[in-house]
Amino acid sequence: MTSPLDPMRSPALEHKTLLWLAVGFTVAFAWVLWPVVGAVLWALFLAIVFWPMHAHCRRLVRSPSLAALLTLLSIVVIVIVPLTLVSVSVVQEASVLFQKTKTGELQPGRYLQQVLDALPAWAQSVLQRFGVSDIPALGRRVGELLSRSSQFITTTLLGFGQNTLNFVVSFFIMLYVLYFLLRDGKALSAQVERSIPLHREQANELLTTFAAVVRATVKGNVVVALIQGALGGVAFWWLDVPGAVLWGAFMALLSLLPAVGAAIVWGPVALYKLFTGDIVGGIGLVVWGTLVIGLVDNVVRPILVGRETSLPDYVILVATVGGIGLFGLNGFVIGPVIAAMFIACWELLNKVRSRTPDSPQ
Repeated sequence: MTSPLDPMRSPALEHKTLLWLAVGFTVAFAWVLWPVVGAVLWALFLAIVFWPMHAHCRRLVRSPSLAALLTLLSIVVIVIVPLTLVSVSVVQEASVLFQKTKTGELQPGRYLQQVLDALPAWAQSVLQRFGVSDIPALGRRVGELLSRSSQFITTTLLGFGQNTLNFVVSFFIMLYVLYFLLRDGKALSAQVERSIPLHREQANELLTTFAAVVRATVKGNVVVALIQGALGGVAFWWLDVPGAVLWGAFMALLSLLPAVGAAIVWGPVALYKLFTGDIVGGIGLVVWGTLVIGLVDNVVRPILVGRETSLPDYVILVATVGGIGLFGLNGFVIGPVIAAMFIACWELLNKVRSRTPDSPQ
């Protein structure tokens, strides 16, 4: 028989063994989940964002399963169906726009020539020093760029068609996981809070910060970007700019970057309107872009999420670009969330150290 004092059965050794086993199998489980990590994370993000709606459904319906199903159907109708329709329109407009460019119906070189001809003499002389005024050469460069772009888009669309099965599988995994996160969210959250090797208050603070950051990122960044893109697309449609939905989608994507914003898309169009004699259209687009699109971030974002979870613009920029580089399009949410949790963990550590009298200075 094993003695109670046997070091192989000591509580400290058992605890360390269980801890290393937990860490090892956690890493292994994360490795298993990696092919569908995007679907699982988006299920988690949507569950956090729409939890207040689910709580309202739960008060109206006794069954947790039925309440989760009603919330899931609402998410499909409110979010997934409109995004699918917009995505289809963007793909259609992109293919039409590039086809018109290849056939010569749209000539970017001619539009550029009109802008250059409208410039004053001193500006044209400056551009000549840099060789920008050589329109035929510049037109050939633009044509080569558009040809490569069309080839890239064609390849991407073909790749998307080949990966349709993976997309469908990931989509249904997201919905499946989302249903159970909504139904069992409270129990899962309590279990995670108990499992984190921290004091209950610290674990609760981290989970609360995580939920607040996800809501701030999705509602404050994604929703604001979609609103800015929609407003820009409406302006382009009103001015008869080809591919209004496509350019609106570009503005929505660029609105996720604080240092860039939608102005990088509507700004050149406004300058083209001004230089080519459409003063009303150019000034109107500048006013619309500055007073309407530009102020959405300052007006809508505080209404949606407030200021308590906001990150500095430079942190959002770096985290978003880095997240996209690592995780693809999912990174525009994952990157800021990781950055915010990084800051929250260090702030929590500073609080703990400040309460400890013998903490190292």
